[in-house]
This record gives sequence, structure tokens and C-alpha cells, in this order.
Amino acid sequence: QVQLVESGGGLVQPGGSLRLSCAASGSAFRLYLMRWYRQAPGKQRELVAGIPSSGTTNYSDSVKGRFTISRDNAKNTVYLQMNSLKPEDTAVYYCNAFLLRDSWGQGTQVTVSS
Repeated sequence: QVQLVESGGGLVQPGGSLRLSCAASGSAFRLYLMRWYRQAPGKQRELVAGIPSSGTTNYSDSVKGRFTISRDNAKNTVYLQMNSLKPEDTAVYYCNAFLLRDSWGQGTQVTVSS
């Protein structure tokens, strides 16, 4: 099971930007499907974006055009660039790695508020 450590969360005003990072352990990172999920208070965890080993990307409709997922296999890191943030983006953001099984990070809080 891969170990994942997220960073980059915080408090930002509406319209602002944040970049989340997720550092993974191990030597097989390039093979993993990497995804970002988020969970707002009282709501179910939802998929935000994903990037498989091929590098293609997919996004939920709620973030398409505002968020960008990318990966650096040399650094064992996946990123989530979040622009034009809205209050409804407020949530705990979780990094997920999948290769035969799921691995999860501890989550990082993102709060969008004026």
C-alpha cells in the first residue's frame, strides 16, 4: 500500500487560487491511477479529478475549467491547481492512489470564504 501525504490547503477568498500537492511513497507511482476527492460537511465524498498513468485527465462537471490535475512521476507527486475558487469548493480534499487497491491520504482542508 502506498503512503500519501497531502499539502497546500488553507483559507482563500472567493476567486482565489490554491495548489494542492500529494506526495507518494514507493517506486511504482507512475503506474497508479491518481485521483483527488473532496468531502464537504454533511455530504458524501465526491470525485473531483483523476489522472491515470497515461496522463489523460478527467474532471467533475463542478470543477471543469477551473481545476487542473497533473502529475510528476519523477517526484512521485500529483497536483491539483484550483483557480476561481468558490465557497462551495470548501471541503477536505483527499488524495487517492489506485493500483489493485485504494490508498488514501489524510486530507487537507480547503476553505473558501471572505
